[in-house]
Amino acid sequence: MIRGIGSFLKELLGELAGEVVLTVVACLAVGGLALAFVWGWELSPLVTGGVGGALLTFLAYGGWELLRPARPGRRGRLAGVAAATFAVAALFIAYAWSCTCS
Repeated sequence: MIRGIGSFLKELLGELAGEVVLTVVACLAVGGLALAFVWGWELSPLVTGGVGGALLTFLAYGGWELLRPARPGRRGRLAGVAAATFAVAALFIAYAWSCTCS
């Protein structure tokens, strides 16, 4: 009985620690992106807008590759990287949405 409770507490604390780490990383990533955007906008608004547009286009391509019906054949490297980037960005957005670090 005591081992069961200890195992439960160990698993619970591990999950809580993982959630805290992911939330902190997501908050820091959002803060870093905001800081990079402001710094870039002060240097060159045109380049910052272009890089932001290219990043959003890349993420949209990754989302499209991830959600479209599968076709026979091998997925290209760029498509795989874009899909993985989209998945990581979606995970970070989900955790940053619950961030109270504003």
